[in-house]
Amino acid sequence: MIPLINKRETGINLRRIMDAKGITVKDVQQYLELGSVQSIYHWLNGISLPTIDNLYALSELFQMPVDEMICGNRTPVIKRSIKTQTDQDRRLYSYFEKITEKKIA
Repeated sequence: MIPLINKRETGINLRRIMDAKGITVKDVQQYLELGSVQSIYHWLNGISLPTIDNLYALSELFQMPVDEMICGNRTPVIKRSIKTQTDQDRRLYSYFEKITEKKIA
């Protein structure tokens, strides 16, 4: 399966990040020097995605890697190597996965 970015989930995640950091849509508009806030609302509503340049700039504004802002269908790296883990590691990962799902939802 080809890894794809989920626009809706990415928008929800961007909104969550902005809320957690106290950053408004207007703040993002000014930081990115955009003419209007419409494109930002399109990102937050899952209609479109920020350009690569805007994602790169947002990572600086949010002080986090781009990969933490984007939600997609790619299998997390930790899950790929689960065969080499002990039973306790698998249980801990299972709990982590459930907690992570609740934060996104």
